[in-house]
Amino acid sequence: MCGLAFLWCQSGVGSANKSRFSEAVKHLKHRGPDEQSVTSIENALLGHVRLSIIDLAESHQPMSSPDQRYSLLFNGEIYNYQKVRETLSDRWAFRSSGDTEVLLAGLVLEGESFLRKLEGMWAFVLWDSHTETALLGRDRIGKKPLFFQCGDQRFSACSELPSLMRFSDHVEEDLDSISDYFRYGYFISGHTAFKGVKEVLPGHVMTCSKGVILKHTPYWELSISSYSGSKSNAAEDIYNTVDSAVRARLVSDVEVGSFLSGGVDSSIITSLARKHYGENLKTFTIGFSSKSYDERDYARQVSNYLVTDHYEEEVTEFRVEEIRSLIQNHVGQPFYDSSIMPTSRVSALASSKVKVALSGDGGDELFCGYQRYKSRKLTGIYGRLPLLVRNQVARMVRAMPEPTDHHSGSVLKKAHLFLSLFERLESERPYTAPRLLSKEQYDVAFPEFGSMGYSDHRLITDSKPSEIVAMMFNDVLTYLPQDIHAKVDRASMSHSLEARAPFMDTSVVELAFSLPLSWQLSPRTNKPMLHKAFEGIIPSEIWRRRKQGFAVPIAEWFKLSLGGELEGLIQEMQTSTSWLNTRFVENMLKDHRLGLRDNSQFLWQLYIYLIWKKSFFE
Repeated sequence: MCGLAFLWCQSGVGSANKSRFSEAVKHLKHRGPDEQSVTSIENALLGHVRLSIIDLAESHQPMSSPDQRYSLLFNGEIYNYQKVRETLSDRWAFRSSGDTEVLLAGLVLEGESFLRKLEGMWAFVLWDSHTETALLGRDRIGKKPLFFQCGDQRFSACSELPSLMRFSDHVEEDLDSISDYFRYGYFISGHTAFKGVKEVLPGHVMTCSKGVILKHTPYWELSISSYSGSKSNAAEDIYNTVDSAVRARLVSDVEVGSFLSGGVDSSIITSLARKHYGENLKTFTIGFSSKSYDERDYARQVSNYLVTDHYEEEVTEFRVEEIRSLIQNHVGQPFYDSSIMPTSRVSALASSKVKVALSGDGGDELFCGYQRYKSRKLTGIYGRLPLLVRNQVARMVRAMPEPTDHHSGSVLKKAHLFLSLFERLESERPYTAPRLLSKEQYDVAFPEFGSMGYSDHRLITDSKPSEIVAMMFNDVLTYLPQDIHAKVDRASMSHSLEARAPFMDTSVVELAFSLPLSWQLSPRTNKPMLHKAFEGIIPSEIWRRRKQGFAVPIAEWFKLSLGGELEGLIQEMQTSTSWLNTRFVENMLKDHRLGLRDNSQFLWQLYIYLIWKKSFFE
């Protein structure tokens, strides 16, 4: 795992640009503390930092072709590189034993179509010094980031936004993107909070020649197919495919561990890893003093069952400086998902023992694990009730204060969340991602945004799926790369830890989307196909527990000092946020403090935006 930086200037890089570039590369050091290099090739600068995982002594970057025409900057891991290398060995004299040279050789010999042969996670820049053309690419589901900026006879690209912004004298907010952030909590694929600063799309390659973008096209697209076997056949295929994906992700020249929350997905991955890795497998979990958010008992139960070398840590508080550091130094733009903080903490814990950790990311999106999928079916039933009945139910529920406990342990909390989801239902059609406010609330909170924003609804072109399948499809292509993968990449790499997600193996993704929804969705069993495939490998209590996720007790924090801090930020920055209806925010905060409604998600979203804006623009 690594970090990369690239800069091309038509007039030459010059000493000032070289100095800025060196600072940008230094700012990526957390992504690769083992090696750092900057290379100048005529009008281009290539920078790389390396976290050595495979071929520790070789595979230095940038890596050049024998004729020195092509130079590669690569961030990621290719899990099937040894097999693919065999197909190239009669045409390429390999000088190293890692995956970097396999990628270089394949791109030089076969071009971008070579990427279809690869399994893994990656972001890369291949520089052709003869034609002054850069080929950029990202893995299929966007595990690894790659941002770029094009204009003023220059082109730059970096693994993280804070480093890329080192090349810019002037930055400006993109209010279309900001409007999307307040809809979804993150930015639409390909866009960022800054005007003119973009991200290479997952599953795409982009060609830029002499500062002009020639194309940005997909080399892979997710499709819906029909599984031809029985449900028992499918369960067996799921087991074998996920097991193979785990085994591939254990290949490393350094020690590998596993994140273990005590949930179904991380427990499955850890169990399979333990089978192949042996009794020395280290597992890691984070807990909270607030019991409704603490999963350590479940994680211990799984660890004892599997006999792993288990490590845990309790989070008693998060300092403001900690979240500011994550946003300013690693994410570089507003990011709503508060679980980035415990993800950072568990990554810090894991990085003290290992360099690589497996995660269960993707299991919910692929195997229908989110409550929003089940709730979408229930809203159809609820919506057919007479309006008088629905209004009466809503009044009864809203009359009772909304708990701040996690929804997994509170029926009343679930009732409040269901009503909120029903209120947002039409706002989420067509579905792009879960929205935080209904359209009516959004229009009141942000009266100037109106129809601003970018569209990212993904159509399934080769079938007519149900609404729930379409939700899962869009979650895999938008929610996963823009939220989950972004969170895990920035949090883990902030502590020089590589995170690998076996559920993101292409074969697992495509198999999951071939299964009938009737097999995937059950009112009684969470993720029934995973249950059928893996029932015997983890404790039965784990299957029966309520789904919780890596939640953070921010609702409690806003009733305390964080609410006051938010009020101060709003007042301090009201001139630069004239598009915000502060009265709406004041009412949301008031209701939250009184315990009438849990508005912490929106309040947190606004809080993160304001601390980002203050750090970058004030």
